[in-house]
Amino acid sequence: MSAAAERPEPRPAREPRRVRIVPGGPMLVEGPVEIVLEDGSTVTSDRFQVALCTCRRSAAYPFCDTSHRRRTRPRRRSPEE
Repeated sequence: MSAAAERPEPRPAREPRRVRIVPGGPMLVEGPVEIVLEDGSTVTSDRFQVALCTCRRSAAYPFCDTSHRRRTRPRRRSPEE
């Protein structure tokens, strides 16, 4: 067997992942993805697009569950009050 036959074939160049940041919302990442959490554990998703939580309100963190939509803004006081 020749040395050339033992070498693995080169892997094709990988396309970069597209990441889109939604103002006031999640970070959308083209999947599949593997996410490394602060404690070193990993979670994976094989979905074609993954919404990652950026506000840390999600019960499904690191995945977005749209909890950011429930944020309430303080009521503005009118000049008469």
